[in-house]
Amino acid sequence: MSAGPEHARRVRVWDPALRMFHWSLAALVIANILLGKFGPNVMTLHFWLGYAIIALLVFRLVWGFIGPEPARFGSFLRGPSAIADYGRHLFRRQPSHSHGHNPIGAISALAMLIALGWQAVTGLMSDPEDFVNIGPLADNVGSATAKAAVGWHHAGANLVLILIGLHLAAILFYRVWKNEDLIRPMITGWKWVRGR
Repeated sequence: MSAGPEHARRVRVWDPALRMFHWSLAALVIANILLGKFGPNVMTLHFWLGYAIIALLVFRLVWGFIGPEPARFGSFLRGPSAIADYGRHLFRRQPSHSHGHNPIGAISALAMLIALGWQAVTGLMSDPEDFVNIGPLADNVGSATAKAAVGWHHAGANLVLILIGLHLAAILFYRVWKNEDLIRPMITGWKWVRGR
């Protein structure tokens, strides 16, 4: 192992459960987007992958309160002043070495979790009137809401695609501009951090 950045130390940040959650969620979301856009007319597999995504989101919600410190929402969600301060220094050509999510990355992670939660809820109550691909909760929300949920679900899929694009662009920005690898820590769990 080579020497690390000056004034930074290598620490275990991301626990195995969180890393497994991250990569499983990424694979399931991409597969479900592809199934939703190009899949067969009968969306059974799309539904089952959606249930798996819901299970992962429930895990992440619970892990955000009882998991290791870097995984807890309270450790990475910051107030407006911390976000603004981080934003003022964002374009410096040096790694941030944040312990876990930086304040802007935390907003991105939270936005993705909310968008996927929205997708889950709208998918569960959608009724596209094809008599086949009806969400299991469609009968419980009323016909107008179930029909509207189809459009909300499609719009949500586009939002998720935008958030994925922003996530990938941020990873590339940190790698190229700030010389900070965000992928390796999510594979190994180890990250160079400052402070703490």
